[in-house]
Amino acid sequence: MPNPWLAISLEDYEGHMSSEGVRQTPALSQLFRRALDRFRPASVAVLGIAGGNGLEHIDSAATKRVVGVDINQKYLDQVHRRFPQLPGLESHCHDLAHDVLSIPQVDLVYAALIFEHAGLGRALDNALALVEPSGTLAVVLQLPSDTAQAVAATSYASMQDLKRDFALIDVDGLVRLLAEKGFPLVDNTRQELPAGKAFWYGAFTRR
Repeated sequence: MPNPWLAISLEDYEGHMSSEGVRQTPALSQLFRRALDRFRPASVAVLGIAGGNGLEHIDSAATKRVVGVDINQKYLDQVHRRFPQLPGLESHCHDLAHDVLSIPQVDLVYAALIFEHAGLGRALDNALALVEPSGTLAVVLQLPSDTAQAVAATSYASMQDLKRDFALIDVDGLVRLLAEKGFPLVDNTRQELPAGKAFWYGAFTRR
């Protein structure tokens, strides 16, 4: 069965994420900025880059290489149209859950709401393999909610196809797993969302 992300237009995705029942776009942008400000990476990779939310926070004086990875080539093309000024901007069209990436490593890998869709198997291996020695993996996870659906119902019906493969990730379990792999937690925060959900942000630096 084809991956549902291939059938979702960027307009639908961004409309959904910004809609009244979701309103996650600003929070994700600010959490990316937190990672950039804390680690000041010379190179950064964004997994599931979509349309490039948050790339406006990149300081080109510090960051000289920006890597976008996404399963949907149309998303990647739009990133290049929106951010032609970004230094060393490159894009790689891959299915993180199944492909084996062969991309030169970066200082910071940012994976926001990726593992809920792609799992902690090949996708996590790909993310960790991208991190340079002493580099950092920053992760954003959606936390469980008693009042909101995992994939909110909005007017963008195509987004409901994501429910099939969506599964929340246990924060404590991920922290333990990454520590075992040599990536201890160095920064974390909880971000409340207007629609009743919350994000957990964690940064893990390779020992």
